Amino acid sequence: MHIPALISDLAVMLITAGLITILFKKIKQPLVLGYILAGFLISSYFPFFPTVVDTENISTWSEIGIIFLMFHLGLEFNLHKLARVGSTAIITAIVEVAGILAMGYAAGRLLGFGTMDSIFLGGMLSMSSTTIIIKAFDELGLKKKKFTELVFGTLVIEDIAGIFMMVILSTISVSRHVSGGEVAKSLSMMILYLVIWLILGIYFIPTFLNKTIRIMNDEMLLIVSLGVCFGMVILAGALGFSSALGAFLAGSLLAGTIHVERIEHLTKGVKDLFGAVFFLSVGMMVNPGTLVEYAFPIVVVTLVTIAGKLIFSSLGMLLSGQTLENSLLCGFSLAQIGEFAFIIASLGMSLGVTGDYLYPIVVSVSVITTFTTPFFIKAAPSCIKAIEKKLPDRLVGKLNQYTSAEQTENEKDNEWYLYIKKYFFRLVVFGGLMLFITLLGLHVLEPFLKAHMQPAVADMAACAVIYILIAIFIGPLMNLHNNLYTSLWLKRRSFRLPLLVLTLIKVAVITIIAMIPLAELFKVQPIWLFFILVAVIAVLAKYDGMTGWYLQLETRFLRNFNERLIEREEAQGGKQTWLHDKLHIISFIAPEKVPILGITLRELELGYRFNVYVVKIRRKDKTYILPDESQTIMAGDKVYVIGEEMAILNFYKLIDSEPCRRMRTLREFMDSGYPDIENALSVCAIKITGKEPFAGKPIRSGNFRKERNCMILGLQRGGLPVIMPNASMIISKGDIMWALGSNKNIGKLLSDYAE
Repeated sequence: MHIPALISDLAVMLITAGLITILFKKIKQPLVLGYILAGFLISSYFPFFPTVVDTENISTWSEIGIIFLMFHLGLEFNLHKLARVGSTAIITAIVEVAGILAMGYAAGRLLGFGTMDSIFLGGMLSMSSTTIIIKAFDELGLKKKKFTELVFGTLVIEDIAGIFMMVILSTISVSRHVSGGEVAKSLSMMILYLVIWLILGIYFIPTFLNKTIRIMNDEMLLIVSLGVCFGMVILAGALGFSSALGAFLAGSLLAGTIHVERIEHLTKGVKDLFGAVFFLSVGMMVNPGTLVEYAFPIVVVTLVTIAGKLIFSSLGMLLSGQTLENSLLCGFSLAQIGEFAFIIASLGMSLGVTGDYLYPIVVSVSVITTFTTPFFIKAAPSCIKAIEKKLPDRLVGKLNQYTSAEQTENEKDNEWYLYIKKYFFRLVVFGGLMLFITLLGLHVLEPFLKAHMQPAVADMAACAVIYILIAIFIGPLMNLHNNLYTSLWLKRRSFRLPLLVLTLIKVAVITIIAMIPLAELFKVQPIWLFFILVAVIAVLAKYDGMTGWYLQLETRFLRNFNERLIEREEAQGGKQTWLHDKLHIISFIAPEKVPILGITLRELELGYRFNVYVVKIRRKDKTYILPDESQTIMAGDKVYVIGEEMAILNFYKLIDSEPCRRMRTLREFMDSGYPDIENALSVCAIKITGKEPFAGKPIRSGNFRKERNCMILGLQRGGLPVIMPNASMIISKGDIMWALGSNKNIGKLLSDYAE
C-alpha cells in the first residue's frame, strides 16, 4: 500500500523530535532548541539523516502551528489580566519595544540590509521569550521573587505590542514603504475588529457557552473552541489581517469565560503537536552555509539584542519608579528573543518582503541568547553591585528620590485597577464609535452625496459631517476631568509618566481615525498632518462647546441602561439617592505654605483639574459666598470646598494635608447648623416644569453665577444623578435641579421657580 509523503514525513519529524527532546530534557535545555536541532537534522542541509520530502504540506502545517501557538497565547490573556499588570509593565514594554525597534533598524541598515529587512529585524528583536524566561526562573528558583512579577507583566504588554506590530508590518509590506495613510487605515480596521471582538467576548460567547456547556462533552467543547479559533482567523483574513492576529483574539475571547481552564486543557495536545511542527520547520530552514556567510551579522545582531534589551528594559523600569536593583534584574532577564521572532520572520517570508538570509540569522541569535539567558540572570546581582559602585553618589541620590522599593505593591492599589479598566473600556467604546462614524461617512454618506452633487463638494461635505460627529466624542474619550487620573497623578511622581503615555495613546488613536477621511477622500499624505491633528485634538479635548449633545446622549443611554433597576427600586419603595448625600463639603484654615495661596481661582482651575469648587471663603470680618474667579486664597482664610469623596481626597493631597477622619456629606453639613446665618450656605432642589427661562437650554445660558449668585451642583434625571454637570448640559423638563448659594439667594430662587 502506498503511504502519502506527508505521513512518512511526519513520522520522520516526530520520531526525530521525540528522541532529540528527550536528550534536551536530560541535559536540561529548552525543548524549543531541541525542535530546531531536530528540524535541521531532517532538512536537506543535513544529508546524513532521513530528509523531509513534502515541504509544501509541512509549510501549511507550520502555519497551523502558528495559529495554535497564538490561540493558546490568547487563552492566557484577558482584559482583567491587562488591568492588573500596572504602570511598570506598560511603560517598560513601550520603552523597550520602541528602543529595540530603532536599534534593530539602525543595525540592519549599517549591516547593509534593505529597508524592509531592517524594519522586520527591529520587530523580531523587540520580543522577549516568555518560554525561555519561565524555564530559567523555574530552574534558578526565582519565580516567587518580586522582580519576576514585573518581568511577567512586561511580557504580557509585549505580546499585545507584538500583535499591533504584525498589523503594521503587514500593512507596510503591501506598499513596500511606510505610508501613514495605509497604517492609519489598517489600525482603524483593527479597532473595528477589536470592537467586534469585545461584543462577542462580553455578550455572545459567554452566554452561548453558559447555556450549552451542560450538554457538551470534551469532544464537543474542543470542536467548538477550534471552530471559534478558525472563525476568527477567517474574519481577520477578510479584513486584511494575519491569521496570527485572529487566533490570538479568538483565544482571548474564550479567556474571558469561566470555562477557559477546561478549554486550555483540551486544546493543549493539539497546540503541542502543531507547535512542534512549526519549530521543526524553523530548524529545517537553517542553512549552515548561510550561517558561515553571515557570521559577522549574527554576532552584531546578538550584541545589539543583549545590550539593547538590557539598557531599554532597565530604563523603562527606572522611569516607572522601580529601584535600580529591580530595574537591572528585569533588564538582565529580558535580554533574549524567542518564539514571537520566528512568527514575525515567517510573516515576512510569507509576504515575500524579507531576504532568505534573515530567517537563519534570527534563529541563530535566538539560540545564542537562549543559552546566555540563565547566565545573565545568575550574574545579575554581582553586576548590579559593580554598577552601583561606579555610579556617582549624586545620581544614586536622585534615583532614590524618584524610585521606590514598594512600587510594585503601590501599583496593586485598587485605583490603578479601576483606572486601567475604565481606560480601556472608554478607548474601545468611544474609539469604536468614532471609527464606525468614519466608515459610515466614507462608505454610505459620501457615495450618496456624490449621486446628488459635484464629487469635490460631496467629498468636502462628507468629510465635514464626519469630523463634526467624531468631535462630539473626543472629550469623553480623553476624559481629562477624571478623579482617578488626578488621584494617581498626585499619589506618586513615578505614576505620572505612565499616565502621560496612556494619554498619548488616546491621542494617537484619535489622530489615526481622523487621518482616514483625508487619506481616503483627498489622498493627503498625513505625515505632516499628524502634528496638526494632535494640536486640534488637544483643543477639542478641553473645548466643551459640543459636549451638550454628547451629554444628552450619555444621560439617555444611562437612563435606558438602568431603567429596569430604577423602576424595580421605585416599585419596592427603594430610597432615592439625592445629590446632597453624594457630595461632601470640608472646611480648613489655609496654612502659610500651600501651593494654592496667592493664585486666583481662575488660574487654579480647581473645578477642571480636581472636580472640587471653593464655595466660601471667610477672611477676618469678610465672607465671600461663591467667590469670584478673580478671588485668591490667603494664609489664615477659612475655606469651604465641595466635591465628591475621591475629589476631596485628591484636594487634600494638593494642599499636603491629612483628610479628616469622617467627611460630612452636604446634607449633614446643612443639618448641623452654624451661627453665621446671614452668610450661611444653603441648598435647594427645584423640579423643572419647562416654563422656566432656562429650561431647554444649557446650564451656562441660565447665568446662575452672575445673575443669581448660585451654583448648579447637579441634575437628577429619571432617577439618575448627574453630579457637577458640564456647563453645556441642557436643563430639561422633569429634571430636579440642585443649586447652592447663600440663604438669601437660594430663598429668592425658590420663591421664583419652586412649585
